[in-house]
Amino acid sequence: MRNSDSRARATQVEWPTLVVLVLCYAVWAVALFVVAPISTGFAIVLAGFAIALHSSLQHEILHGHPFANQRLNDALVFPSLIVVIPFQRFRDTHLAHHHDADLTDPYDDPETNYLGPASWDRLCIIRRSIFEANRTLFGRMVLGPWIAQYMFVTSDLKAIRAGDRAVLWGWLWHIPSVAIVGLLIWISSMSFWAYGLAVYLGVALLKIRTYAEHKAHEKVRGRTVIIEDRGPFALLFLNNNYHVVHHMHPRVAWYNLPRLFRNQRERYLSCNEGYYFASYAQIFRHFLWRKKDPVVHPFAQREG
Repeated sequence: MRNSDSRARATQVEWPTLVVLVLCYAVWAVALFVVAPISTGFAIVLAGFAIALHSSLQHEILHGHPFANQRLNDALVFPSLIVVIPFQRFRDTHLAHHHDADLTDPYDDPETNYLGPASWDRLCIIRRSIFEANRTLFGRMVLGPWIAQYMFVTSDLKAIRAGDRAVLWGWLWHIPSVAIVGLLIWISSMSFWAYGLAVYLGVALLKIRTYAEHKAHEKVRGRTVIIEDRGPFALLFLNNNYHVVHHMHPRVAWYNLPRLFRNQRERYLSCNEGYYFASYAQIFRHFLWRKKDPVVHPFAQREG
């Protein structure tokens, strides 16, 4: 039975993912080459949404979709439209993040939004204020891209200086990716500064997704959210709002996650200790101006 399942998987093509990928590249190209000469502002918005969707597709692809051949999957999202994050580094850190026992840990989870006590103690009052503002959804969208990029790059530079070749190669492979995107921008009607704003918008949109994905909880199973949203954000994030379902079944394609949740709704809500929101609109209402979590991890027991 396992051999037949493997053969079926080897010949399977997940067409919904391919269709969305083609549409994503089409929207991005229209923004740069068709809309930009008419309206720079609209082109920035359109490209920003395409960049966010492309990042969601990268997430889908690093989990083994739409083909069984991972090298072919990786080629589908080369180059990286978001430009500020190498795909190989996103892949490696995200797969490490899927070690659920470390979720939200300020030392071991590469995607945590919490600081450890020692890191907080070293911050001056200005930087503490910035991190406090980053706990609101508005702050996460406005300040979050800067904060996350700074922490991501400084962490990778530290790893490179320590001799981590995987991190170094991740950035080296990113050079041709940036060169290709840069060339396409140069021959398009969009300026580099406008594309920079589109990237910032794309990252800000992704911060909406990551804002509530995880929270500190004493039980591992209580750290991952369900957001029962079927609106445009769910499409933009490829149903990653059913996040506990994704963590429990990371190889399940994005378009199957809602059905999987509906079929066992009470089980999943029980599994994650009821960490639940009805929609992204509810998150905006509750946390646009209010903090959802503290900056310092409430259960951190050791110093980094």
